[in-house]
Amino acid sequence: QVQLVESGGGLVQAGGSLRLSCAASGRTFSSYTMGWFRQAPGKEREFVAGVSGSDDWTRYADSVKGRFTISRDNVKNTVYLQMNSLKPEDSAVYYCAAGPLFSTMSDRYPYWGQGTQVTVSS
Repeated sequence: QVQLVESGGGLVQAGGSLRLSCAASGRTFSSYTMGWFRQAPGKEREFVAGVSGSDDWTRYADSVKGRFTISRDNVKNTVYLQMNSLKPEDSAVYYCAAGPLFSTMSDRYPYWGQGTQVTVSS
């Protein structure tokens, strides 16, 4: 079992930056692939970024590539999402997720946080 708690969301102007954090419980954090997903009102949950358990590779959605950076600290049991050059279309509830294997599909991740709201004003 893994419990995830996100933080760091908020309101920011377009072009600004935010850093999301996701703290995980449990001693097996480094065995999980971690992902960030987001869901805007009326839209399906979509993949944003993922990082391997050993932090040796990352993956990004095309829409955030070059602007967002995912990272993890396996000592602190925390995964981060640094978001730069934010756009109004990045507004959504952001969720972190943990799973045994990487996937861009949300149903492949058994563990989820409660989500944190990110709002980007124009």
